[in-house]
Amino acid sequence: MNIEIVNPDKTVFEGEAKAVLLPGIDGFFEILENHAPLISVLKKGKIKVVDMNNKESFYEVNGGVVENLKNKVLILVD
Repeated sequence: MNIEIVNPDKTVFEGEAKAVLLPGIDGFFEILENHAPLISVLKKGKIKVVDMNNKESFYEVNGGVVENLKNKVLILVD
């Protein structure tokens, strides 16, 4: 699936990944390939992206919004 993490200044991450773990306002949740469509609010925390080679990357955020639709995950963060 394609992941894009964007803040007001730039694109922080863009690429293919196996999974993304997000800090939702009600707790952490994970999006995997073929996940059901969703829109959710994020709180302050770390986003974990697992790429196709199982390499983990972490991104600190102060909140934001995530949209998942047809294996395209768009994450807008502060």
